[in-house]
Amino acid sequence: MPMSMSLFGRNKSEKAVTDNPPSGDETPRQYGGPLPGDHGFLEKGDVDNSPPRLFTPRVFAMAMIVSIGGMIFGYDTGQISGFLEMQNFLQRFGTETASGPAFSNVRSGTIVGLLSIGTLFGALLSAPIADKFGRRVCIVVWNIVFCLGVIVQIATVNDAWYQIALGRWVAGFGVGGLSVLTPMYQSETAPRQIRGALVSAYQLFITLGIFVADCINYGTHNDPSARSWKLPMGLGFIWPLIMATGIFFLRESPRWDYRNGNIDRARTTIALSYGVPENNYEVHREMSEIKEKFDAESAGGGKHKFYEVFTGPRMLYRTMLGVSLQALQQLTGANYFFYYGTTIFSSVGISDSFVTSMILGGVNFGMTIPGLYVVEHFGRRRALITGGLWMFMCFLIFASVGHFMLNANQDVNTAGAVMIVFACLFIAGYAMTWAPIVWAVVGEIFPTRYRAQAMGISSASNWIWNFLIAFFTPFITNDIDYRYGYVFAACCFTGAVVVYFFLCESRGRTLEEIDTMYIMHVAPWKSTQWVPPEGEDLITADALYLEPGARNIRKANAAGMESGQQVEGVPPATEQHGIHDVSGTGYVPESTGIRGNSVS
Repeated sequence: MPMSMSLFGRNKSEKAVTDNPPSGDETPRQYGGPLPGDHGFLEKGDVDNSPPRLFTPRVFAMAMIVSIGGMIFGYDTGQISGFLEMQNFLQRFGTETASGPAFSNVRSGTIVGLLSIGTLFGALLSAPIADKFGRRVCIVVWNIVFCLGVIVQIATVNDAWYQIALGRWVAGFGVGGLSVLTPMYQSETAPRQIRGALVSAYQLFITLGIFVADCINYGTHNDPSARSWKLPMGLGFIWPLIMATGIFFLRESPRWDYRNGNIDRARTTIALSYGVPENNYEVHREMSEIKEKFDAESAGGGKHKFYEVFTGPRMLYRTMLGVSLQALQQLTGANYFFYYGTTIFSSVGISDSFVTSMILGGVNFGMTIPGLYVVEHFGRRRALITGGLWMFMCFLIFASVGHFMLNANQDVNTAGAVMIVFACLFIAGYAMTWAPIVWAVVGEIFPTRYRAQAMGISSASNWIWNFLIAFFTPFITNDIDYRYGYVFAACCFTGAVVVYFFLCESRGRTLEEIDTMYIMHVAPWKSTQWVPPEGEDLITADALYLEPGARNIRKANAAGMESGQQVEGVPPATEQHGIHDVSGTGYVPESTGIRGNSVS
């Protein structure tokens, strides 16, 4: 095959001759086929070429309404920390000891941690349900499920602590489903230029929810009645009500609409997201990309198997990377402060630990705002590596002061002040780096074909470790006190190492370019300088015509085509399929992908 031909049929410099530009719903044969990464067939002069208006009221409303999914989780996380120290909550659900009511390690761990078990199942179930019924409907359903869980908790009678735990488990289903759907909807609907910031807004709202819960807990914790905890819990209905109502005023994800036959509706949604007319170049470009991916995904004679999330092109690597990053986000130790903040700072002699938790929540929220700038203007790799090393240093000092000064009763006031300062410095670094950027990265590294399932599996990893930390923290701190911080410090350092060796830089790149880097085995530490091949279509998983099970293409060879762009085992070209040598003929090939019969 002459080098003037690309892997997918032609060089980018060649242009299909058409009477009208394709709008995304024509057949590939009619216009020579929209090719991966190739939009040369569309003359900008033939369509509206006005620049997109990214910061429109519609985009702002979408960011605010959908990101409330993070507010729901953050608010629930923040309030349980305060409940554990409220007198009425202790009297009702704790156990009597010589020094008064208190929570055993098993009981406090179960109450706090069962939410995470529910979120695990919610995250795993959300992807197939959302693929079948749509993103908007499922967002409403998961909000209703969360509300049911809150009702179970508020209706607790006879001081049954297990009813609180059960209610948190039910509410966790809703939180887990929203943890997948919120970044998924944002990444599928948001303009590509601000995709990272909008996906990271999910984390911003988590921090806002924690801070609001801390403030409300501070206002009610002196009330001796059940209002001290039932009022904050009841106010939690506000956020799902706003989200479930607001989502009706938003449009369905254009990717889901297109895949379910609503092509005109998908085109309108994209135009509204970019703030341009439907005949704008950006709309044609995005519709063509969606079509190309859908055509390739539908090829091969049947529905693709669920296990392709591991067997697809470079998918085992990426799925394990997503699982690792989500686990390491939890193992940074941030929730050590958010779940048990009031308990921790009560032990260091702070007169009102609710004030300390409110300060930590404020730092977390305030520093996440510049984190939205960091995610778009600094490299993902640089920010995560720097953040990991910064948190490593903060936890080393926090743990050392707690163990060698506080436990030894050496200047308790100074020790407490130093620990609070470094807790705040830790949270500042976490809020600007690992908190928002991990969610953005996990939404970027997977191709469209596998994104829903891969994000669900990655999010499940987050919730598993969330539960383990919530449940076992009381036991561990009882045995090794503040030396527990050394465990988190080691995990922070490990996170920086994992990012350096395994995560490719994705700032400023299209989803197709990110996909290409992983398939081509670009070394992560060289990915910042990587430049897409000139004059060639990008090699992407979404453009490969794989049969179910991700078979019938030599994935290893397809992933190593940086130099020769060779394909092995491809059958002779037919009239409608295959790779034609048409260099110098002016003929436009009709192939839009690779489809072979040789099993790797």
